[in-house]
Amino acid sequence: MTRGSLTARVLLLATLWAVIALVAIAIVISQLYRNGSERAFADLLRAQLNSVINTVSIDENGQLTGRPQLGDLVFDQPGSGWIWLVEPLTDVSGPRLSSVSLGQESLDVPSLSEVPFDPRYLRFYPASDGFGNQLEVVETEVELDNQGRAARFRVAGNRDVLDAEIAGFSRNLYLALALFGIGSLLVNAVAILYGLRPLDHARQALGRIRAGEADQLDGAFPREIAPLAGEINALIDANRRVVERARMQVGNLAHSLKTPIAVLINEARDMTPDHAKLVRAQAETMQAQVQTYLDRARIAAQRGSVLARTDAAPVIERLVRVMAKLNRDLEFSADIVPHGAVLAMESQDLEEALGNLIENAAKFARNKVVVRLRPAAVQEDGQRALFRIDVDDDGPGLDEAGMAEAVKRGRRLDETKPGTGLGLSIVDEIASEYQGSFALARAQSGGLSARLTLPGVETGA
Repeated sequence: MTRGSLTARVLLLATLWAVIALVAIAIVISQLYRNGSERAFADLLRAQLNSVINTVSIDENGQLTGRPQLGDLVFDQPGSGWIWLVEPLTDVSGPRLSSVSLGQESLDVPSLSEVPFDPRYLRFYPASDGFGNQLEVVETEVELDNQGRAARFRVAGNRDVLDAEIAGFSRNLYLALALFGIGSLLVNAVAILYGLRPLDHARQALGRIRAGEADQLDGAFPREIAPLAGEINALIDANRRVVERARMQVGNLAHSLKTPIAVLINEARDMTPDHAKLVRAQAETMQAQVQTYLDRARIAAQRGSVLARTDAAPVIERLVRVMAKLNRDLEFSADIVPHGAVLAMESQDLEEALGNLIENAAKFARNKVVVRLRPAAVQEDGQRALFRIDVDDDGPGLDEAGMAEAVKRGRRLDETKPGTGLGLSIVDEIASEYQGSFALARAQSGGLSARLTLPGVETGA
């Protein structure tokens, strides 16, 4: 199944099963009731046929005689569809005997080849009377005396009455099952929602952790998911310890290398100018390289941590203010939408990446540098939004070949500007470590636009 809400899945499956079960029950009960009603209807017709047979005889003139009283006034109501009929056969003279409900009408009788007698010498067949009623007829032939004189006996019942009774029962059954089904679905929905509340609580707790509002899953969880909550909390604690240990080790390594490199740079002052320049340049490059790889190790140690959170607006605004003070001849501005954007990264990494970009833009800008933040897209996992930060200047810009060359490590396109040529490559590595991206493009002002895409957590107004 596709990914979605667990509650919706359970409710959907429960609803489908309930609907299928209720429809099947309705069909089975309705069919059972129909079969039972038809058997009872046939039994009633047979009983009435026997009553007619028992009340009809042959008189001394060889004619049919008798007046069956079946205890039901429908046989005395014309057009009721309830009929009894006795017709003379061999050696029997005189008119037929029939109920008042038949009047002068007659019944269509199928041939014996079409509807033969059963082993009890009865046959059932459908018919219709002159009033348009659909009838069910039971027929037999009986010898009335020891001389072999016989008569044909028929009793018909109104099939429309039976069908109306079955239809009424089916309507009431469907209505009752529908009400029962709706009630059951509501009860099931309440039970499912109540039963899955701990999972929703866990989801909300994880959301608070991702938003930086909490550092572990808080609350009492049921026995089934308590171990999962405990393992998640243990994982978060272990991740925190790994990050802190990595930071400590990175700090120790940086401190241990800082002094020897500083000594090399200081000693270079006593050398000849050519040698001093070479040693100082190599030492500074080595210092930048060491710092870069230490930063990469630190970022890799805490990459993907649910605790890494940085409010983008304060960092951007602070860097813009600092750069504006350092470059009073340039105009710096920040355009941040939404202002409450939160990035899933460490603040010092964001500061380093943006600092490099803004500093690089300030080197080549003629009049102004603009920093913009906008929502970019949503990651494939559907959990985090992406934000894009553009740092635009109005300098000379670069062509496509120059843009590709600029992000290479240690490559300096303008040797007249200070620097090591590592800034843009560092930005690219930081973006990659956080599963973001970095690219150069032409700005609307004609200069260079450095576009940094980073994962976010949430947006504010």
